[in-house]
Amino acid sequence: MGIVSVQNLTKSYDGGFTALKGVSLEIEEGEIIALLGPNGAGKTTLISTICGITRPTSGTVTVGGYDIITAYRGARNLVGLVPQEISLEPFEKVINTVRFSRGLFGKGKDDAYLEKLLRQLSLWDKKDSKVMTLSGGMKRRVLIAKALSHEPRVLFLDEPTAGVDVELRKDMWQIVSELKQAGVTIILTTHYIEEAEAIADRIGVINKGEILLIEDKDALMARMGQKHLRIDLTEPLTEVPKSLAKQGLTLATGGHGLIYTFDANAERTGIARILAEVHKAGLQLADLQTQQSSLEDIFVDLVKETA
Repeated sequence: MGIVSVQNLTKSYDGGFTALKGVSLEIEEGEIIALLGPNGAGKTTLISTICGITRPTSGTVTVGGYDIITAYRGARNLVGLVPQEISLEPFEKVINTVRFSRGLFGKGKDDAYLEKLLRQLSLWDKKDSKVMTLSGGMKRRVLIAKALSHEPRVLFLDEPTAGVDVELRKDMWQIVSELKQAGVTIILTTHYIEEAEAIADRIGVINKGEILLIEDKDALMARMGQKHLRIDLTEPLTEVPKSLAKQGLTLATGGHGLIYTFDANAERTGIARILAEVHKAGLQLADLQTQQSSLEDIFVDLVKETA
């Protein structure tokens, strides 16, 4: 059993809307898992339920072996949550905000730990600043410091880089990888594909309250990723010659090239045959290039299939 175990989790609301439909998920200690999905897919509901904020309709969730309902306090002590919304006391100093959060979980005073945490998050020089004087990016760092103040083993980041600039996004990724090295398990929800691609070990795709797949990132890319061969031509075409259309080649935008899609993992890619056919059709090659499908292409295809 993983550090977080979700079994057949459903959440329905009074109006009849079902936000989660029998979700099952095992999260291993020390991994970074990214939950990808469009807005309204059920990402926040799933996180809120695991953190004990939303009560499930049915199913079970355990964190570190503690059931989120029957052993709520034990489960909640192991979890840190960084919500999407920035909700902080504006007139409070940064250090006091973080100390207060630690105290809420019944943890004794440990200023050495809090100093280390604030330094790690580049907040130490702002420790005596009032929250209201901070930039949006800095406030988000304070939210992370609050979530980590009681030394949780599992950290949930709900859309951590929504609305932050590229620079801060890269910083956040660095912070997440440092936390992983410190042994923290991290679950983040995002709709930024590049975020999942950059930092996750495993990726789950959620849509309409259901997990469509959950897989090792590299295996997912290899299993579902296709490569595209682009054959640039010296002379533009208005249509694909019949002999090449039969091989599945399509015309690139503007007619200056041909596109051939193939499985990069297959024993025979068929490229040699295609190039021979291009030559036979009397076409002159200017250049060749291959491109791997990105996670974005895979994600779009998956969500399209369930639409």
